[in-house]
Amino acid sequence: MALKGTNQEFGRPFNRRIVLEAIRRLGPIAKGEIAGRVGLTVQTVSNITRELEDQGFITSQKQGATGRGYPARRLSINPEGAHAIGVNISPQRLQAALTDLTGNIIATRELALRKPEPGDTLDHVISMARALRQPIGDKRVLGIGLSMPGPFDVESMSFVGPTTLEGWKDVPVRDHLASRTGLPVFVETDHAAAALGEQLYGAGRTLKDFYYLYVGVGLGGCMIIDGQALRGNHRNAGEVGHLPLVPDGLPCPCGNVGCLERYLSLEAYERRRAEVGHAQWITETAPLFRKAIVAIENLFDPEAIVVGGLAPRALLAELIAAAEPLGNSIAVHPGRTAPRIILAEGGANSVLRGAAALAVSGVLSPRHGVMFAEAGNETDSMFHGEAA
Repeated sequence: MALKGTNQEFGRPFNRRIVLEAIRRLGPIAKGEIAGRVGLTVQTVSNITRELEDQGFITSQKQGATGRGYPARRLSINPEGAHAIGVNISPQRLQAALTDLTGNIIATRELALRKPEPGDTLDHVISMARALRQPIGDKRVLGIGLSMPGPFDVESMSFVGPTTLEGWKDVPVRDHLASRTGLPVFVETDHAAAALGEQLYGAGRTLKDFYYLYVGVGLGGCMIIDGQALRGNHRNAGEVGHLPLVPDGLPCPCGNVGCLERYLSLEAYERRRAEVGHAQWITETAPLFRKAIVAIENLFDPEAIVVGGLAPRALLAELIAAAEPLGNSIAVHPGRTAPRIILAEGGANSVLRGAAALAVSGVLSPRHGVMFAEAGNETDSMFHGEAA
């Protein structure tokens, strides 16, 4: 594991997250093994795990005797220790899921949308959250993680055009949902949430550094380095869809021309398929997809590029196949074992599971959620203001 804790007392919330992450990835695992892997003292790990077990987040079981002394107890995440709700709002649909503490999806809700209006859509989110909580009764729900298309707080690009949530500028999403549901709410871009979901529960589990290319209504991406998401100065890193790759190409609502998502996205697929058909869209888009792969590899040097999102897996698989052979890049080196492109395992569920994970980590380590939107630390209008 690349994650390391700190033995300073002020780092306790961060250490709790590190210990939980070690148990989630490696459990069942003994306290001494955790200490060795994350750089904490055994006493620090013992204090944290005792608290986590008292709170019901983890369980411990005795392992068989292997030598002298008492056998070490091995720790695992308790799936029923808590739950979280993940929500994804796109220009085409609203999805919500209830997950347990290990990310298993227990129940889902979905509603088709076209140009969703903020007030009605947030009312639907609240109704879905209420319905999802009913089967588990009074069991603990940590919070709601909400993913949306970005970027956030860029005047000329946020909530502009058919691949965004038009009309959502200055909507205080987080405060509105938190006040209506009584739960902590964490907001993230859809591509970052999906990358987190894939890192925790999909193909990213076996990759140290990977780039998640999110093909949704628009197009985005997120680089995961040592298990951490590269978020950028204003948490807007990953807007790969606005790379102007086509000279004198189609105008984009962002103000540029030839942006990649005008050609490679669900919005582009549906629009162009109606004009020329499915096969021709694949033929036209494959060269651009190939260029995008080479650009991402040369910029980020990932172990692999994982391609997923809201687009059907079959469509993505066909596009990946049509892009072969890939162009040359720094990814072509001796000793390479991973494929350059991997089809995401989680599909559309990755974004929901990743959104739910925002709430889990945001609540359990509220001051050091380095992969997530930290509670109480946002300054933009998406997160603060009067309730809608």
